[in-house]
Amino acid sequence: MPSRTPEAWPHGAVVLDAERTRFALWAPDARHVSLELEDGSSRPLQPQADGWFMAVEQCPPGTRYRFGIDGEIRVPDPASRAQDGDIDGASVVVDHQAYRWQHPHWRGRPWHEAVIYELHVGVLGGYRAVEQQLPRLAELGVTAIELMPVGQFPGARNWGYDGVLPYAPQASYGSPDDLKRLIDSAHGLGLAVILDVVYNHFGPDGNYLHRYASAFFREDRHTPWGAAIDFRRRQVRDFFIDNALMWLLEYRFDGLRLDAVHAIDDPEFLGELAQRVRQRCDPARQVWLTVENEHNQARLLERDYDAQWNDDGHNALHVLLTGETDAYYADFAEQPTAQLARCLGQGFAYQGQRNRHGTPRGEPSGHLPPSAFVLFLQNHDQIGNRAFGERLAQLAEPQALDAATVLLLLSPMIPLLFMGDELAAPQPFLFFTSHHGALADAVREGRRNEFAAFSAFADADQRQRIPDPNAPATFRASRPQVDPIRAERTQALYRQLLRLRRQFIVPYLPGAQALGAEVLAPGALCARWRLGDGRELRIDLNLSAQPVEQPPVALQPLFEYPPPAHSLSPGPGLAPYSARASLGAVAPTPDLDGERP
Repeated sequence: MPSRTPEAWPHGAVVLDAERTRFALWAPDARHVSLELEDGSSRPLQPQADGWFMAVEQCPPGTRYRFGIDGEIRVPDPASRAQDGDIDGASVVVDHQAYRWQHPHWRGRPWHEAVIYELHVGVLGGYRAVEQQLPRLAELGVTAIELMPVGQFPGARNWGYDGVLPYAPQASYGSPDDLKRLIDSAHGLGLAVILDVVYNHFGPDGNYLHRYASAFFREDRHTPWGAAIDFRRRQVRDFFIDNALMWLLEYRFDGLRLDAVHAIDDPEFLGELAQRVRQRCDPARQVWLTVENEHNQARLLERDYDAQWNDDGHNALHVLLTGETDAYYADFAEQPTAQLARCLGQGFAYQGQRNRHGTPRGEPSGHLPPSAFVLFLQNHDQIGNRAFGERLAQLAEPQALDAATVLLLLSPMIPLLFMGDELAAPQPFLFFTSHHGALADAVREGRRNEFAAFSAFADADQRQRIPDPNAPATFRASRPQVDPIRAERTQALYRQLLRLRRQFIVPYLPGAQALGAEVLAPGALCARWRLGDGRELRIDLNLSAQPVEQPPVALQPLFEYPPPAHSLSPGPGLAPYSARASLGAVAPTPDLDGERP
């Protein structure tokens, strides 16, 4: 085994060769740090400048260890590459170079080809069980899977956003090599793999950084999860940037989605992370960086990041499909059709307008390409943050949902599906954790109190019906099941739309630009884009129960839902709950007749 340079990964345990490992811990509040091994022996780490403690020891891969702090407590490595069990178990030395990749020459896919399928590894049964799903997803037309966070969290059940050891893949899902094999298998099927990462906070259970590295946090600024992380410090910035590089270089993930970057009060950190990633990754690779950002900061998408999850688009669609206007949907209650049109024509609905709290939100986004926005009908948040985790298949008129799916899969924005969407899964996706004691009680009550702003849960007794996040039954209820009849019909629609997208839209997305969107009637609109080859793509959508008059469209039909033979109002107008996609002709004209349903 060749020796490697420890400076490549300054935090944690880095394997140098077959027998030696370099251990490093940033512990500026500690007086003494020791390496505590599974055989009961203890070896001191040597103090270095700027709060570091380091040592090189005869510890081969597989060694179990903890760090001792001032002879008072023993803690896992905050940069543990794997855990022997839960967060309080021993950390494990991992040799990332030992895995033999079956598809070492994979270089990824261009961003404009992305059709993303978000999933929760635990609900689907672990890394190996997800691997079994990959052929079906590739055949459907998915081009990338996105894993909800897998950094080690307390217990065996969690969404992943309560992680405390971000370098260690969750042990209850499988081993580091199991995760690598999942990614390797995906690459063999032409699928990219994205990881959702959480750099805005640590979970409430199992985080010992306050004891020996309080400088990780700044008490003068707080987030919804507590004291903000202090990204002004070089050691803190490197902790998270090196984590991003580990996932991309050692595990060969094809991209990262940064969770809630609006809670990272340091735009310079976000820029540096993106730049370091671009510098360290092989320029021949396609590496995707996307964000979730409540602030709608278009400037992040101008250079450093490929795209943002477009919550505005989802929220407007959700109001149109369900009529719900509680809580944050109130921002879309008055003009959801116009706001959806603004998203399709300009990216964000909120580009500086005031929200329901009177606060300006967002930046102008009309100059960005459509591919800078990830559009979705559902995701883990928008389902799981409901009291009972209902999916749109249980909330919306089925034909309206199908019509919205046409928009999702044929618009030039990047489509994201949530696991089970393509099966019309009737099961909920609930919020679940596996906390214990007082923390479990606090999470349960906090979860129920979140819904006080919703009219259906204004009464405390009503909120008691909300499922307990810590109950194993809550986790089990979130596993998507298949209703064969509904699943086959829905999968057929997804398969057909993704085939059309792949053939007639994806090749022409580079250089595409929005031409605007027009409201036709409440719930109905027309959106137009200029594709990279100069053709016009047009989508006419009616999510209302009323037909909409409309002059004939002078473009070739690409897809119509429902099919003309089943339409309640055939002709140039839009039937209730309908969608029509059309393309401008070029010479030679594509054989659209052979592709239309």
